[in-house]
Amino acid sequence: MQTKKLWNTWIDVSKICLGTMTWGYQNDEQQAHEQLDYAIKEAGINFIDTAELYAVPPQAETQGLTETYIGTWFAKNPGLREKIILASKMVGPGMPWIRGGEWLLAEKMGEAIEWSLKRLRTDFIDLYQLHWPQRQVNKMGKMNYDELMFTSRSEEEDHILSILQEFEIYRKQGKVKYLGLSNETPWGTMKFLELARREGLPEIQTVQNPYSLMQRQYEVGMAEVSLYEGVWLLAYSPLAWWVLSGKYKDGKMPEGSRYALWGKARQPQNLNARSLKFVENMEKIAKKMWISVTQLALAWVNDRDFVHSNIIGATTIEQLKEDIASAEIIIPEEVRKEIDNIFAQSPNPATF
Repeated sequence: MQTKKLWNTWIDVSKICLGTMTWGYQNDEQQAHEQLDYAIKEAGINFIDTAELYAVPPQAETQGLTETYIGTWFAKNPGLREKIILASKMVGPGMPWIRGGEWLLAEKMGEAIEWSLKRLRTDFIDLYQLHWPQRQVNKMGKMNYDELMFTSRSEEEDHILSILQEFEIYRKQGKVKYLGLSNETPWGTMKFLELARREGLPEIQTVQNPYSLMQRQYEVGMAEVSLYEGVWLLAYSPLAWWVLSGKYKDGKMPEGSRYALWGKARQPQNLNARSLKFVENMEKIAKKMWISVTQLALAWVNDRDFVHSNIIGATTIEQLKEDIASAEIIIPEEVRKEIDNIFAQSPNPATF
């Protein structure tokens, strides 16, 4: 498994990152441990991404279970923690069962970190991320900026500075090492960098945003930030919630799938007529390469210059193996051009 070094760090992370949000809802503890065993011990992955919010869909009954399952796996595998880069996230506002659903308050960061450490059964988190901003932003494929989302520059700058200052406290204590963002915009990313550099505080290392063959908004603005500033993308939803696997074509709704269980209520943007037509075209390309459309979609994300690691998620070991195998696939330039030509006819179908 190839690795890349995070900007200004000594951390090497694998090209594929093991996503975990299904653990605690679609996957039980035993299945979570089986995925970890295969990914870490056999496939060479050294990067795990989780969050205090998980499992998904967000609900009080399953909140924290994902971190708990990772923690029990660490307990069963003493000695492996030091070989793994562990990322988690502090939730943004809006979840009433987590600290009352309050704003992303700096003074609550310590509480969030301590609870994650307890569940994860570890003394430190390598990459600590803000799950989404305090302010309203166009995230998860949302288009058309609403002026009502705007607050004030001074208010947001004060908030960001308070987050950076608080993070530095726990970094010095050794409980967290590096800071990352998620569902962030070019303005927010650059503001974090500006204030950190001005005040001599830790700079952000990564941003975790959606990115796939069907959702390429990151390329407008954010890709340039990644390449010039060294704030690399950790791509999530590279299969647009598995729509790019082709499993939903011809009106199919597989039992136990995300959209059968709950996705239509929370993530309708990925599953629409334009997306399904796009997947049909990608299947034709994949067949010519003798690979699955899933592997085509993941391989395309894997080798983008601004992508540092591709966060894959699976509910079965078979899916996990298929996903990880994409790390060895190289997409020829002529195929990339063919994909771009198809995309240009119907840009960003997985948006709303």
